[in-house]
Amino acid sequence: MDTIFALATAQGKSGVAVVRVSGPNAWDAGIALTGGLPEPRRASVRRLVDTDGGYLDEALVLCFSKNHSFTGEKTVEFQLHGSIAVVRAVLSALSVQPGLRPAMPGEFTRRALENGRLDLTQVEGLADLIEAETESQRRQALRVLSGDLGKRVNSWRRDLIRAAALLEAVIDFADEDVPVDVTPEVTDLVTGVRAELVQELRGFSGAERIRTGFEVAIVGAPNVGKSTLLNALAGREAAITSDVAGTTRDVIEVRMDIGGLAVTLLDTAGLRDTDDRVEAIGVARAKDRAAAADLRVFLMEDGSDLDIIPEPDDLVLHAKADLRPDGRGISGFTGQGLDALIVAIEDRLSKKVAQASLVTRERHRLALLEGISSLDVALPVVAQGVDSYDIAAEEISIAIRRLSTLVGHVDVENLLDEIFSSFCVGK
Repeated sequence: MDTIFALATAQGKSGVAVVRVSGPNAWDAGIALTGGLPEPRRASVRRLVDTDGGYLDEALVLCFSKNHSFTGEKTVEFQLHGSIAVVRAVLSALSVQPGLRPAMPGEFTRRALENGRLDLTQVEGLADLIEAETESQRRQALRVLSGDLGKRVNSWRRDLIRAAALLEAVIDFADEDVPVDVTPEVTDLVTGVRAELVQELRGFSGAERIRTGFEVAIVGAPNVGKSTLLNALAGREAAITSDVAGTTRDVIEVRMDIGGLAVTLLDTAGLRDTDDRVEAIGVARAKDRAAAADLRVFLMEDGSDLDIIPEPDDLVLHAKADLRPDGRGISGFTGQGLDALIVAIEDRLSKKVAQASLVTRERHRLALLEGISSLDVALPVVAQGVDSYDIAAEEISIAIRRLSTLVGHVDVENLLDEIFSSFCVGK
């Protein structure tokens, strides 16, 4: 492999900038810049120079031996002063070292995968951790990055490999008397794995929502206070407010952290029949987004009637509490009821993620569905007896291959470019 290098921290001026070098020539390049590297995993301050002996910077230098670094390769990291000019000079000095080239996006992490330091689910967990904005996203990403999903996949594969091996053993000795009936053990193994796959699928929706975020739509008639409520929740003027009905024509989105969950609040157009073509488009979009949202907050005035029927978990609130004689409901203008609304949203969304699994991506869901489908074919075939064992063994093998794609053992080459392209260059 080539030896690659890149800035591993964010572009721009900072207190510290980290430049990473990985590959067979990493230590040679490090020695060329420092004159001598510290012992592996022991940091030391070194003076960095270019090929002409010119002074580049004074940096904290760490090196890692093969199989003991993030990538699994020889690695050197330079912790530089975070000057744009310093980083540029060090990268330029590395670029003229023999066998070195700049890294491509995600190449460090891809090498970690190829060298067995991470499986594919851990790579995705790392990507999610980098993108995490809320506490729940951070915790979920760390669970995946720590290898929990990979461990479960390997457990399922181990049981299915055992089941397939039992069937294959009987097939291999078909002309001889086999003293043990393997059908009960195979059935137990396959049934157990299938049940766990189904359980993981049940938690997919919640896990996906933790990763991508929830949508909460504010729904109501025109001029009922939806935009005022959105602004009050956001703490800023995110939407235009006016006494004129129908001010909001399009869906306005505000991203928030509610109880550690990523939530996008949607301010939608007021629901009513209208001859205004632009407003009618806004009303249609409001209905579509409200229908697709994870939760709806209905703002209602006495006697109002909307086309959308609230679902059991939806929140139905009296609007403009500051103008009501009884003072009941919520008011974005005065802030009345806002804290209670946030608590109610958090409570309802938390219930949706209570049983979240480690299956966080659509490709995970499809792999589990395909695995279950193969096992559903295998189970009744096993029950038919020895003459059908070869068919059952093949279906179990198909399930094993489907599950293996989760951790990157087989049939994933076409996924790698897409996954790693989302990483920054220094990862």
